[in-house]
Amino acid sequence: MGLYLSIVNVGQTWYSFGWESLLLETGLLAVLLGNDDTGPPVLVLFLLRWLLFRVEFGAGLIKIRGDPCWRNLTCLYHHHETQPMPGPLSWFFHHLPRPLHRVEAAANHVVQLFVPFLLFTPQPVATAAACLMVATQLWLVLSGNFAWLNWLTIVLALSVVDASPLVGEHPQPDPPLWYVVVVVAFTAFVLVRSYRPVRNLFSRNQAMNRSYDPYHLVNSYGAFGTVGRIRDEIVIEGTDEPVPREGTVWREYGFRGKPGDPRRLPRQFAPYHLRLDWLMWFAALSPGYAREWFGPFVERLLDGDRDTLRLLAHNPFPDAPPVLVRARLYRYRYTTWRELRETGAWWHRTLVREYLPPIRLREPADGSR
Repeated sequence: MGLYLSIVNVGQTWYSFGWESLLLETGLLAVLLGNDDTGPPVLVLFLLRWLLFRVEFGAGLIKIRGDPCWRNLTCLYHHHETQPMPGPLSWFFHHLPRPLHRVEAAANHVVQLFVPFLLFTPQPVATAAACLMVATQLWLVLSGNFAWLNWLTIVLALSVVDASPLVGEHPQPDPPLWYVVVVVAFTAFVLVRSYRPVRNLFSRNQAMNRSYDPYHLVNSYGAFGTVGRIRDEIVIEGTDEPVPREGTVWREYGFRGKPGDPRRLPRQFAPYHLRLDWLMWFAALSPGYAREWFGPFVERLLDGDRDTLRLLAHNPFPDAPPVLVRARLYRYRYTTWRELRETGAWWHRTLVREYLPPIRLREPADGSR
């Protein structure tokens, strides 16, 4: 975990996603579960429930406080179409009847705002609450690509499930004293560090995902406080013509996960995390999200950088890099059933505006490219 923590802190924008902190916090708690010689300490199991509570309840609060569509149960009219990384079934989820979308939203509120409190009740109620969370997370797995967020939440929920009726009781020896002291001390430390996450939960200006120290020890979580109504995508194109003109042929770069070619059905990538594709989604929301990295990314395309091109699904310039690269903003929407049958396209897109005008690498002093 220490090695991954160093990567997260050095990675900055590329590792600024909430599930990075969730993985670090979960991993640290897992270290304290012990080995086969002792049973998992009750206090560590409590801390895992406390973490799961913050993940689910924080997500529920950010929704009910945020976009009005969560309160009127209409957010899922749009979410499956505008989510950061659609999956292969997202198109079909989007076309479910609207009354079912309202049921989805209402069920989400129940599971995230009320069920988390049942995690701290006696068995089998706590197990039932955890199973409801697992079912909700599997629904999200089917309907989109959210890296390892859903799967890690499922792992946390499974730590609550009482499997003794199936496997029986297996008494284990008491843990050594030093182990008990470490667990008790760490539990007290987590409870003290929970002050700011709890304050954030009850704040009117609740932050969606936040770490309060460079070690990501006890964090705040939340997701989709706002749901977009439209989907814009950045399409990056290049040409080997030195001077663009009306008939210039621009060839499009293909990304692994984000929508591009309207006829390509989105693939399933989660729990693998396509960081570049996710950041492209943010960049389409506002150029401000891309100010630090988009320019250098385009420069590497112009330079034909091999490592950068490996992040893409399709390089339209396999023999030599392009002379010019540009980016254009398109409005995407899912096609209807009729449009899909007639065209074979999952998306319909229309040009909105130029995102980045054609640029080339700076000319060297000797005049060569």
